Amino acid sequence: MAQEKKGLIARMLEGKERSEEYARSTLPTNRWQLFFDIFKGNFGKIVKVNFLILLFFIPMIAIIVLFMLLGNTNNAIYPFGSNLTTGYPAQPNTAGLSEMLKLQSDGFMYGAFVLASFIAAIGLAGGMYVIRNMVWTEGIFVANDFWRGVKLNYWNALEAALFFCLVTLVAKFLINTAELTFAVQEIGGFQRVMFRISQAFSWVLIGLAAMMSLWMIALGVNYKQGIGTLIKNSFLMTIGMFPQSIFFGFLALLPFGIFLLGDFLPLFTVIGVIFVLLFAFAYALLVWLDFGQWAFDKFINPKIEGAKVGRGIYNKDGTSAAEGGESAAAAEYRRVILAAGKSKLVSRPIKPIDDSLQVYELPSSFTREDLQRLRESKQNIAEDTAAYEEEHKNDLRYVEYNKQFEEREKALQDETDKKGRKKKRKPPKMLGE
Repeated sequence: MAQEKKGLIARMLEGKERSEEYARSTLPTNRWQLFFDIFKGNFGKIVKVNFLILLFFIPMIAIIVLFMLLGNTNNAIYPFGSNLTTGYPAQPNTAGLSEMLKLQSDGFMYGAFVLASFIAAIGLAGGMYVIRNMVWTEGIFVANDFWRGVKLNYWNALEAALFFCLVTLVAKFLINTAELTFAVQEIGGFQRVMFRISQAFSWVLIGLAAMMSLWMIALGVNYKQGIGTLIKNSFLMTIGMFPQSIFFGFLALLPFGIFLLGDFLPLFTVIGVIFVLLFAFAYALLVWLDFGQWAFDKFINPKIEGAKVGRGIYNKDGTSAAEGGESAAAAEYRRVILAAGKSKLVSRPIKPIDDSLQVYELPSSFTREDLQRLRESKQNIAEDTAAYEEEHKNDLRYVEYNKQFEEREKALQDETDKKGRKKKRKPPKMLGE
């Protein structure tokens, strides 16, 4: 009776976490589950990574704030939209003045972005390496892995940052030049259409460069390739997965988009600042690299010899999401199970303890009839346990568990037989036989 109470208390304290079925059911089986698993279970590490990234993005953020203040100052000083000589200071003609200031301001700002990219790439390189390891469900030490990521991925991060900043610099120059031309000249017909096409093309180019830069980050942290190959592959991934890239790019940059609502309600600006300080950069990398890993498992990793497919996720059927190969998490789970050895507690059904059958308790003074009742109660429990085992022996979890050891034993037996056949070779015949 005391033993039964001890077992009951142990089960209450340990809970279901000790059972194999529970352990397997808690593993993420798709990329969505993996994202929420990481975001909830590693939020503290995400905040730390975000802080380290943010430190190296301070120059770029300062540039944005500075030029926003400059734009507001210009709007307050210059009487835009008027050709009158009224106001202070007096302006004889303001036609094209706003567009000229915009052209100069954007040129200086995006040129400064190019220089700030060399510093921001440090935070981006370390952050994308740490988040990549989270997606692979590898153990991480934030500070150590961050600086290791800087050493391994700085040039990849810098290439992605410079690519986006340079393309945006050129595209914005074309857009602002067209606006300035419209403001100071009377243009019509074919020439005006060409300027509008140039503007539209420039905006498309900025969006394309943004998507390609995200793919350059994902490809650069996963594969070794030159800058030319990296740009080509990022373009192919952007075009080949355009709808998914748009959706997950929007999802990744959503915390930064909160700032755009600040013009309507200042509260959104405060919320945006809190998001940026806490997790916005790390969250964006987590969303994109998780999605990127799914794309690589689907299109790239199955075609590369030795590449692991399905890292970080476990599929119940033992296969990865791409091409039916065993996932890395499933392979690791199988290795741990086989190394631990076959357990009698897991390999067969064991009926849960309940009060339906109990062992007959002998009184202080017992007779032969009491002993007979004790034997019968034990026999009933043994038969009931055997019946339960027979009824549930073909349950999927027991079949899968035992199958792993049967396959290993068969492989070991085949290897032993193969070695035995090699030893039983006939000796060479002697001369004269």
